Amino acid sequence: MNIVGKQLQAEGYEFMGVNSKPKKNPQFVCLRDKQLHFIVVRNVVFPQDPKTYDSDFMTKMKDHSQKQKGRTYYAGVGLYNAVDQGLPVFLNEEYIVDYNGLIEIKDE
Repeated sequence: MNIVGKQLQAEGYEFMGVNSKPKKNPQFVCLRDKQLHFIVVRNVVFPQDPKTYDSDFMTKMKDHSQKQKGRTYYAGVGLYNAVDQGLPVFLNEEYIVDYNGLIEIKDE
């Protein structure tokens, strides 16, 4: 969440709500250019692709945000052990971040 939060802050998003509790969504509700933005953040474990998301779940989130006249985004963040991606990430050890920004969920 810190990686995504820093990006949002740098891009001028105003935080209306931040939720770091497990299984509570979305993680960020932000305002930017008078538009609400609902952002779901997921950590992704190797070898999964952080750009792949649960489309059924994200469609439900999109339906919720549209009721609020908001936009919906998915932010998948992969954090991998720098020595061996198959190993867990340990505190104070090098890691690799695989994050390509927000993916807007639109009508298909």
